[in-house]
Amino acid sequence: MANEPQPVKPAAPAPAAKAPVPAPVAKPATPAAPKPAGPELKHLVRIINTDLDGKKAIAFALAKIKGVGIPFAHAACRMAKVDINKKTGALTDAEVKKVEEIIKDPIKAGLPRWLVNRRFDYETGQDKHLLSGDLQFTIDNDIKIMKKIKTYKGVRHILGQPVRGQRTRSNFRKNKGKVMGVRRSASAKAAGGGTT
Repeated sequence: MANEPQPVKPAAPAPAAKAPVPAPVAKPATPAAPKPAGPELKHLVRIINTDLDGKKAIAFALAKIKGVGIPFAHAACRMAKVDINKKTGALTDAEVKKVEEIIKDPIKAGLPRWLVNRRFDYETGQDKHLLSGDLQFTIDNDIKIMKKIKTYKGVRHILGQPVRGQRTRSNFRKNKGKVMGVRRSASAKAAGGGTT
């Protein structure tokens, strides 16, 4: 039995040869894809002597101008018939000019009087909308007048105290100095001894 021939097992199929990987072929340089036709975004747009970011929506970019808030900017864009979500850099020169005219004189453009920032002016009695340097100059003059005629607000400005009724016990420390805590007198220290 030891000399009996062993059955022959069929040979396993030979592994398939892997196909050689082709070397990467360098692509010829192609020109850049053409930009879509349309207005090119300007990075900065100048309105009322202020540079506005061209990537922001016009309604929010206008709020960078001193004297123009977001509600006023929305109203000005609506009056100028400009989409409030349109990028500032995509505005045409005509749209920029129209928005600028409305911001400079909103009452003439038809905006309501309650939206302007200087109603019943102290000197002229007219409603105005002040912007940038004019606004700061007018605020400073109003404070000087209040100080001169010694109104309550003027006196608070003179003293360097808060003007609008805030508490001063814990805030506005710049006027009082650094917080000290409770100080014990010399006699209290001698009578009480030390802390236990």
